Amino acid sequence: MSSSQDIYCLDANVLIQAWQKYYSPTLCPSYWEILNDLGAAERIFMPAAVREEITRTEDDLADWVKQSDIPVQAVTGPIALALKRIYAHDKAHETLADNSRGRSLADPWVIATALATGACVVTKEEMVTAVNTSKIKIPNVCRNMGVRCINDFDFLAEMGARFSCQYNPKGG
Repeated sequence: MSSSQDIYCLDANVLIQAWQKYYSPTLCPSYWEILNDLGAAERIFMPAAVREEITRTEDDLADWVKQSDIPVQAVTGPIALALKRIYAHDKAHETLADNSRGRSLADPWVIATALATGACVVTKEEMVTAVNTSKIKIPNVCRNMGVRCINDFDFLAEMGARFSCQYNPKGG
């Protein structure tokens, strides 16, 4: 991959929410082309757990991910050690994944992979500021561990992404 300061680690929600909500491939194919280009240039990657989370559901997004040029980072010794460091750093980090419901299972791996590789995390999650919350979020753990974390809009701005719209008055 390219130098670590230029690498971004994608959380699953950056792809899932974009596909389902505001960057559907029929409305904004440029978003997906940009991601493919950045993947081919090794500027972005996804941890294996993110790929597994997305491809567990057989749908169009899963098909796109399987065919995309976004590299998948397998778990390595340094990544496993980074995960141990995350959990050892703060007991609250244990609430990052919801094992009882099978949710957010990739979240710890996103942070551990970014920590081990020096990448910046890109996520849709927002920092939890409530003191009485029972669940911590990716940005909170990233802050605690010294990992840079941004949302997908800031990521697109950093990449210099620009979308253009076309209008077909006849539809389709």
